[in-house]
Amino acid sequence: MTTPRHAPVLLDRVVALLAPALEAPGSVYVDCTLGLGGHSEAVLERCPQARVIGIDRDPDALAMSTERLAAHGDRFTAVHAVYDELPEVLGSLGLPHADAVFFDLGVSSMQLDVRDRGFAYAEDAPLDMRMDPTTGQTAAELLNTATAQELTRILREYGEEKFASRIAREVVRRRETTPFTTSAGLVELLYASIPAPARRTGGHPAKRTFQALRMAVNDELAVLRRAIPASIEVIGVGGRVVVESYHSLEDRLVKRAFADATRLDVPHDLPFVPEGAEPALRLVTRGAERADEHEIAENPRAASVRLRAVERVLPASRTLPPGVVR
Repeated sequence: MTTPRHAPVLLDRVVALLAPALEAPGSVYVDCTLGLGGHSEAVLERCPQARVIGIDRDPDALAMSTERLAAHGDRFTAVHAVYDELPEVLGSLGLPHADAVFFDLGVSSMQLDVRDRGFAYAEDAPLDMRMDPTTGQTAAELLNTATAQELTRILREYGEEKFASRIAREVVRRRETTPFTTSAGLVELLYASIPAPARRTGGHPAKRTFQALRMAVNDELAVLRRAIPASIEVIGVGGRVVVESYHSLEDRLVKRAFADATRLDVPHDLPFVPEGAEPALRLVTRGAERADEHEIAENPRAASVRLRAVERVLPASRTLPPGVVR
């Protein structure tokens, strides 16, 4: 099996954010979205003391990344799991904590490039869109069974599609005679349902609907809501969580979780911070970092990236002094 090569987004900056947590011998780095292993490969090469645990729900991605990283021997372990299972993965490997955790959210380049996976709208392919093709409902099954109300909610919430209700009604009408099986039929419907002026702005008219269906099929936001707090809990003092997101809904969720974890929870007018009331984590990045023009020119996927990081500075469980309420 030949592993395709894609340029990981913000690779040097990601490794720079992770590296301070991976300097000790035997330190543990968990790549929660292993994909083709680009970020993990860089960590293995640049952080020689670190052990890498790669998690992915996609068996094909695991097979290709395992081949790519085989030269690193037992420093790399691949695990077939969904990333909200991070605590269970560490437990199964006998690891009490992680030193660095990384998420590169959304669909991987490999999944987009494999036609039969159905993630891309550029050519006709089966409407699958499952990140783990061995389990769960396909996008075609969702389109053929969901109510118009549910489809409208999915398209609005996950795709921010202005014409969600119109598209949903047309999907329900057409499937009565011709159930959806491949992407071509859906793309044709979207061209017919979205007014011409709207089709001329905001990219391909199928982009938002395909994104929404993918997120719904893989339950991506619910998984992320569980995974980010879990990742914060599993890192030890000096540990870091680094996240790349490409969608506003994902980034808002990450931003909120990081803000909650780093908030100083004492009265705002208190003239000092009581000992023991300091936040257990601190923000490493100021706001969300973006790719520069050069990287975007080299790697167009970087155009929408938002990069955030936090670091644990105090143990997870601490007893507060009397009278201090967290």
